[in-house]
Amino acid sequence: MKSKISRREFLLTGSKGLVSVTALPFLLKCSSGKLFTGEPEMSMQQSDFLKIFAVDENIINAVISTAMSKGGDYCDLFFEHSVGNSIRLEDGAVNRAGSNVDYGVGIRVLKGDQTGYSYSEEITPEAMKLAALTAASIANEPRKTIAPQALQPHQPPNYYPVTIPWEEVSIDRKVPLLQELSTYVFSLDPGIIKAGIHLTNASSHILVATSEGRITYDHRPMGLLSVSCTVERNGRREQNHESLSGRYGFEYFNRENAHRLADRMVTKTLRLFEAAQPRAGEMPVVLAAGSSGILLHEAIGHGMEADFNRKGVSIFADKLNKPVAKNFVTIVDNGTNPNIRGSLNIDDEGNDTAETRLVENGILRTYLHDRISAGHYQTAPTGSGRRQSFRFAPLPRMRNTYMLPGPHKKEEIIRSVKYGLYAESFTNGEVNIGAGDFTFYVKMGYLIEDGKITRPVKDINIIGNGPDVLSKVEMVADDFEMAEGGWTCGKAGQGVPVSMGLPTIKVSGITVGGEG
Repeated sequence: MKSKISRREFLLTGSKGLVSVTALPFLLKCSSGKLFTGEPEMSMQQSDFLKIFAVDENIINAVISTAMSKGGDYCDLFFEHSVGNSIRLEDGAVNRAGSNVDYGVGIRVLKGDQTGYSYSEEITPEAMKLAALTAASIANEPRKTIAPQALQPHQPPNYYPVTIPWEEVSIDRKVPLLQELSTYVFSLDPGIIKAGIHLTNASSHILVATSEGRITYDHRPMGLLSVSCTVERNGRREQNHESLSGRYGFEYFNRENAHRLADRMVTKTLRLFEAAQPRAGEMPVVLAAGSSGILLHEAIGHGMEADFNRKGVSIFADKLNKPVAKNFVTIVDNGTNPNIRGSLNIDDEGNDTAETRLVENGILRTYLHDRISAGHYQTAPTGSGRRQSFRFAPLPRMRNTYMLPGPHKKEEIIRSVKYGLYAESFTNGEVNIGAGDFTFYVKMGYLIEDGKITRPVKDINIIGNGPDVLSKVEMVADDFEMAEGGWTCGKAGQGVPVSMGLPTIKVSGITVGGEG
């Protein structure tokens, strides 16, 4: 028997995290680097997810049958219920807060490598069948309706266990933490004239069912704490920010971690007053462990997403099983790192995730595959089919992309450089996926002179080519770190959370902008 829930009832019951919102009534108007070592199971079961979306297997099978009625080869349903909250403080006072609830289903039909897609913000049999007919129009071969395969439940592992779920945390538990953090930031230096604190959190329930009989689910937490400041000295001002993010519950954003984030942010901001410009030209560049992995993500990782290679766009399209780097270079994209921002228990096609070795001992071994590209290359999906929400069809996307530790030491790498750049913090960048050419903005780094890290430098552009840089990686240290920041990757109009990591590495030559 169908259990029906109205949109109004859903909105009233979908956000336990706002139970104390009466303190801020306007809210109602707003719509570390360790690798994975185990597979704890999720506490929620399939029946819990079916109740969230007020559907049962009969309803799901009926919608799938409708979607397949015009001759499609395959269909999947992607149900999503997401609740998010946001609080922003400026100079210790709450100046913005909001919440949002998203609820709906996306229906995809594949015919060969063509995609028909539609979605509905109303989860009723009637609305879903109408959306299914729209998606089914990618095919035009009316045929006798074939009964879908019986749904076989798949219980995923849980790569992001939490202690305090965001659904249980009201606003009156968050604001004191943020106010205390703001006070702490101002205490770190008398020149701080402005401080901003921003906490966002989200919790998403996902249910995926396919025409091949697979039904599976996921509960995805996400938290992000961002801290910024402006410092003034002798009439000169410098600004900076840092963030801490991951698939954690409220327990991770405690006083200790918040203060650690603020300490790092203020220390880097103060160093900007001492920073100069390097000489311009090509020189060795040492990428710092951790968030410098953004260069790996942008300049190399996108070129290893299978859709770019299937279409012949990527420069890596003809390099499978060929050397692309030194034999001590191994690059992976992993969905299983515990609590890391880009991790997934299942991807957005319902496939299991895993560690995907893109480059192994210098050899390009595979690409990142969704269902469509895996069919083209006659291989298995890598658990890399991702989408921003139920309103979008999935694409091959990165999750957590990083280079594994190598045989060298950081000190050994620094000593090997006569004159070069130690790049520590990156911000904006542009990449041409086809050729692999990139320009990145280094917010902060240091000069390396005669084998020693010396003066800080800032606001530098580095220009190069991703595959060329990969081939010029001469040394890889054993000090791997995963980035902690709140990175979001954009592609085809969709943004998804990702992370990246890197040990300290040396690239023999990259063009660095600076003083002439």
